[in-house]
Amino acid sequence: MYFEDTFKEDLVAWFKVNQRSMPWRETSNPYYIWVSEVMLQQTQVDTVRSYYERFIKHFPTIEALAYADEAHVLKLWEGLGYYSRARNFHAAAQEVVTRYNGEIPPNPEQFAALKGVGPYTQAAVMSIAFDLPLATVDGNVFRVWSRLNDDIQDTALQKTRKAYEHALEPYVQQHSGTFNQAMMELGALVCTPKAPMCLLCPVQHHCESFDKGTVYERPIKTKKLKKKQYKLIVLYIENQNGDILIEQRKTKLLNGMWQFPVYEEDIVDRKLEEEFGDAITIVEKDIYQLKHQFTHITWNMTVHHAKIISDSDKMLTETRRWITPEDKRLYTFPVPMTKIYEVMQ
Repeated sequence: MYFEDTFKEDLVAWFKVNQRSMPWRETSNPYYIWVSEVMLQQTQVDTVRSYYERFIKHFPTIEALAYADEAHVLKLWEGLGYYSRARNFHAAAQEVVTRYNGEIPPNPEQFAALKGVGPYTQAAVMSIAFDLPLATVDGNVFRVWSRLNDDIQDTALQKTRKAYEHALEPYVQQHSGTFNQAMMELGALVCTPKAPMCLLCPVQHHCESFDKGTVYERPIKTKKLKKKQYKLIVLYIENQNGDILIEQRKTKLLNGMWQFPVYEEDIVDRKLEEEFGDAITIVEKDIYQLKHQFTHITWNMTVHHAKIISDSDKMLTETRRWITPEDKRLYTFPVPMTKIYEVMQ
């Protein structure tokens, strides 16, 4: 970057005037800041607001979170996705209560050793809550810094993150939390991926990509591998009383959450015969279709409506149960299953 002493000054001055109002920016409580940073990973700010406020209301202290039942935590997280974040955060809160008497350690190494705390979360919480000199490097910062420097390093590589963290060190020696938030806010509001507003950028005269006309070519990032596609049949099964059959997942993905019975399309007929025999009948096929994207896989789901024609108790297993429509709120469902439920009501 064309080094000028005014870069940080220009950026922070813009941030103080233009930053969005967010509840987690109105507190110095490290626990609340940590909550927000965990929720904001892979999630839009507008989505997080209501979840953050509800989560804080139910778990106002880290002790309240630590002593909560995991099912309660996941229920409040329902709809945010990436549920491992909630599980890890819950476990980390328990560690803080057990090992640090409920006080979040201001030591970066100790904090990074907690469950689920990676380099970004470490830097964000430590800098914003304790003003420690750590640089946050998220997607926004990758984009801003690569454009400022017309940098051609592959931002998908870990070594590029390390290089950026090192390059940003001079700017976080003082007021690190403000600088880090300003960089991220610039990326979110001005230096956007597809339509950057360069003419409104407060640090435009520091930007090499703007000077060279390469803004739309930065950052450079290798494409991810194509996601594995799964074709799934979802059965919405009702008994004679209008109760709905649900099952609990026992797999790494969405472990412990509840869903309607799900089968891969190419084996559904065999699995239905094995598990239900002639106890169910398909009332209507292809009622609803939806696609749900995870980080590495895609679910392409087709919903069939089925009804029990014999003793519904035979359908129960260790991981299956009947619920009334009103009971659905007591269980944590992944987003696609909630969408199916809403369609079927």
